[in-house]
Amino acid sequence: MSEQRPNPEDLLQQIKQQENTRSRGKLKIFFGSSAGVGKTYDMLSAAHRDQAHGLDVLVGIVETHGRSETAALLDGLTILPLRQVEYREQTLAEFDIDGALARHPDILLVDELAHSNIPGSRHPKRWHDVEELLKAGISVYTTVNVQHLESLNDVVNQITGVVVQETIPDWFFDQANEVVLVDLPADELLSRLHDGKVYIPSQAKHAIENFFRKGNLIALRELALRRTADLVDADMRDYRNQSRISSIWNTTDQLLVGISTRAHSERLIRHAARLASSLHSQWYVIYVETPRNAYKLSKNKQSILEALRLADELGAKTEIINAISVAEGLVSYAHQFNIGRIIIGQNHSKSYYDRSLVKQISQQDMNLDLILVNQAKKTKNLSSKRQRPTWDMTALASKDNRIGYLMAVLGCTLVTVSLVALTRWFDLANVVMLYLLVIVFISVRFGRAPGIFAALLSVISFDLFFVEPKLSFSVSDVQYLVTFAVMIVVSLIINNLAVGLRFQAQNARRREQQAISMSHLAQSLSAARKNEEIINQAIIWLTKHIASKALMAMPNADGKLTVVSESSIPSEFNWNVTQWVFDHKESAGLATHTLAANPMHYRALATSSQVLAVLALMPTDIDNFNQPEQQRTLDVAIAQITLALERVYYAKIAQNALIKVESERLRGSLLSALSHDIRTPITVLSGLAACLASQNLAPAEQKQLAIDIEQQANVIQRLVINILDYVALQSGGMKLNKQWVSLEEIIGSNIRQLEPYLQNRQVKIDVASAVDFIYTDELILARILNNLLTNAINYTPDNAAITIQATLTNQHTAQNLQNNNPVQNNKIVQSYQITVTDNGQGLPIGMEAQIFERFTRGDSESNTTGLGLGLALSRDLVKHLGGTLNASNIQPHGAQFVIVLPWQPLENLYMFDDKFTSSMTHTDESIDASITTSSENS
Repeated sequence: MSEQRPNPEDLLQQIKQQENTRSRGKLKIFFGSSAGVGKTYDMLSAAHRDQAHGLDVLVGIVETHGRSETAALLDGLTILPLRQVEYREQTLAEFDIDGALARHPDILLVDELAHSNIPGSRHPKRWHDVEELLKAGISVYTTVNVQHLESLNDVVNQITGVVVQETIPDWFFDQANEVVLVDLPADELLSRLHDGKVYIPSQAKHAIENFFRKGNLIALRELALRRTADLVDADMRDYRNQSRISSIWNTTDQLLVGISTRAHSERLIRHAARLASSLHSQWYVIYVETPRNAYKLSKNKQSILEALRLADELGAKTEIINAISVAEGLVSYAHQFNIGRIIIGQNHSKSYYDRSLVKQISQQDMNLDLILVNQAKKTKNLSSKRQRPTWDMTALASKDNRIGYLMAVLGCTLVTVSLVALTRWFDLANVVMLYLLVIVFISVRFGRAPGIFAALLSVISFDLFFVEPKLSFSVSDVQYLVTFAVMIVVSLIINNLAVGLRFQAQNARRREQQAISMSHLAQSLSAARKNEEIINQAIIWLTKHIASKALMAMPNADGKLTVVSESSIPSEFNWNVTQWVFDHKESAGLATHTLAANPMHYRALATSSQVLAVLALMPTDIDNFNQPEQQRTLDVAIAQITLALERVYYAKIAQNALIKVESERLRGSLLSALSHDIRTPITVLSGLAACLASQNLAPAEQKQLAIDIEQQANVIQRLVINILDYVALQSGGMKLNKQWVSLEEIIGSNIRQLEPYLQNRQVKIDVASAVDFIYTDELILARILNNLLTNAINYTPDNAAITIQATLTNQHTAQNLQNNNPVQNNKIVQSYQITVTDNGQGLPIGMEAQIFERFTRGDSESNTTGLGLGLALSRDLVKHLGGTLNASNIQPHGAQFVIVLPWQPLENLYMFDDKFTSSMTHTDESIDASITTSSENS
């Protein structure tokens, strides 16, 4: 077989890989089935050999586990000092990656690749450290056991019952430049355990009874051998590709079975299955579609699909491929998958065809082993029938062929009629070329049979109308016989080439369309963010390319399956089949062996842990749906849909987990604050009550104790009501009751209520006449002002000054739009502005916005009680009124809180005359009673 031309893209990829690995260190992994097989021992032995060859070897970290023979190998090697790390009041020794990078040896020994670093280290895992060392150009020797590979974690858990927490990703293991398998039989390893060469006797006894049981060791050893074999096989394929080796290296006993449209392919497949089972090898079954047998595929599609389905059930990988010839397709597929044996059927009724196929395969690759399986003889009735050629009446029956024959007749007739009267000016060679042009057109456009028909018709027309004697099949010159023969041969060659080109172009277009459609599906699914969007995009794609009807069922919150897709439920849909597929995680319905009577095809969209949904399809074309290529397309589409649904599922899990963590954090903060801030007033209350009850006090002292008890009770009341208000606000249970109220009355009532806490503080009130009456919720505004005044009292000295100022200000529309104020753009509007100012120490620098967060307190060292909900609650209450609340520092010292509320024209006051009159009749006592909350600054 001629050497194939290398793919330029593959060569470019190889060059890029070589450039990336040129400056990268080499990774050598000593790989074992379990602890105690001698990985560290072999690694140290290799280090001594490399050091003897003049290489700079450094021991980064090696765990000897008390094994004397292993520790002895450290003598003579340079050891890097370990880094001392403080963790949980203990001093632990860890690998010093910075020291290794600074030392930059030729080879660095880093034991136990899957080790987890101490929290606070640069990388969470030791293999991350190794990755950084490799990028720095340092070659690394390391060790790892098979149970630490991520892909085998669940398998090891099933075998041993132990969940291995420390793992490494398989891609990191696969990129190792060299993997050395350190193997030890199970009996010998158990003997080492009994002798105390692996663990101390007490630990060894426990290990033998649990993880190191003989059956576990044998299974782990098989996993290690298989994983190493897979890695070696991948290395061999990479070497073959890089070296452009096209010949097959029969390192594995893989089998390739080529089936045809002839009967008894099932016998061939069963024979191959028995052979593959005895060899314990992978086997493949393919049907090669060629331009010559393309019509046979459509004619015998069902029998081919049944044969491929049987092979798939018996464990083979099946496929329908396209090639110019059957031999070329089989050999090319064998080279692609490095298969050394090809099995084909031998039919005595077509012995010439079989010998020809064997000869073609042998000519293309002499190193392939061919196995011929005798096919059973056909029945007498079938064998007595004459075999039809490839251009028989079956081919003639197709619509495209009929059109092709008609076009062949028209083309030859047109050439003949146009040139028959012009032969005196046209050379006969030009006439032949025009006939060949017709043959090329018919062959490319309509296929092989019409092309051959056009060739024969051209030769006949040329003989009858252009060769003397005309209108007769006799020829006056014998040389014309050579012309006819050459014309037929050239026509057939052109026909064969044109048909092959047409066949390849059709296959290329089909594969391109499939790739484009899958790309569109992937793009539409990646843009979806909800299950409904994903399902709608999937249904649109499926109904366009595969099915006439499609729907998807997903479990609801109660676990009951419900149809999510917007399409109507067809009458063929069966809930029982859907539930069975969901429960058993298998396919059912049409084109399966489970509940096959149902006309719809059901697929489970499942991850490794659960079934996300069930897809039901009504195929557009059942025959086409059963083809392996269509099934692979459906498999890829379902995999993409499942991946998209899984992405949304885990996003919801992450979001719920985040909400749960935030809720737990809020709950912990709330309980912590309550336990601290309620304990103090309760303790004071207990002391005051005990003092009041146990001693004979003067009336003045009793009155003072009662006042103190009332104040402490008010503190607890404010804490509790702040919590209740915050919960009501967050849950949407707080409703607005806006009306015209007197701002001075609200301010005065708050001051009278807080008078026992003001002490020597001076309160100044400056309310402009334009805001004597404002349109808002009286109770909510009273709570806001109460919280701000309480905050000012808590964080100012006794002789401080507190100023409350209210004015009517102008604001730009943009600010009002942010506050949902429905005004027109580019206008200046008015707003109520209420400012509470104190001359205390002010806000901590940089916390002007942070103090409005929950459970945040401006001065953590202050003795002021409070949950840190006051300002957060005030900000949300102001926002609930449609306004804003901001805080800032003033010069020379002090804090300022500014409330901005939406303005209501005063002339609308009379529209609310009844409500206004009612509000004016409120007494101070009723307003005092309405103000029941206060806020503590966080």
